[in-house]
Amino acid sequence: MRAVVQRVSRAEVRVAGESVGQPVGKIGRGFLVLLGAGTEDTDEDMRYLVDKIVGLRVFPDPAGNMNLALAEVGGALLVVSQFTLYGDCRKGRRPSFIGAMAPEPAEAIYQRFLTEARSRGVSVEAGRFRTHMDVELVNDGPVTLMLDSKRQF
Repeated sequence: MRAVVQRVSRAEVRVAGESVGQPVGKIGRGFLVLLGAGTEDTDEDMRYLVDKIVGLRVFPDPAGNMNLALAEVGGALLVVSQFTLYGDCRKGRRPSFIGAMAPEPAEAIYQRFLTEARSRGVSVEAGRFRTHMDVELVNDGPVTLMLDSKRQF
């Protein structure tokens, strides 16, 4: 399972093409998480990423050092499904998405990710699975991290 985690001062997601109105997910301080599932991913991968993301100590302490986790700053998660994280661009110019999990099991593991994150006492907002979305964010720092449950960067 892969995630791009961006520390944000605010973020929101709207479903493209819907009438102007409230976003489907909106947070203040916290993390925007772009989340993708691969064909080999399991609930163990999902729990690993939830644990890693919720525990990331990348918010500044009073001395300005990145030392505090999400809960310590009252932060929230905005989680957006992103199958394109499994796009393989090594050959040609059109990405191959053969490594991405099929939509039905991917949606199920995405929903379990949301449930698991909420069970950790974190406020969680979400995008809408399998829709074209517009994501707006203010990256704080900027701080952007790539996580993969199968390999180390």
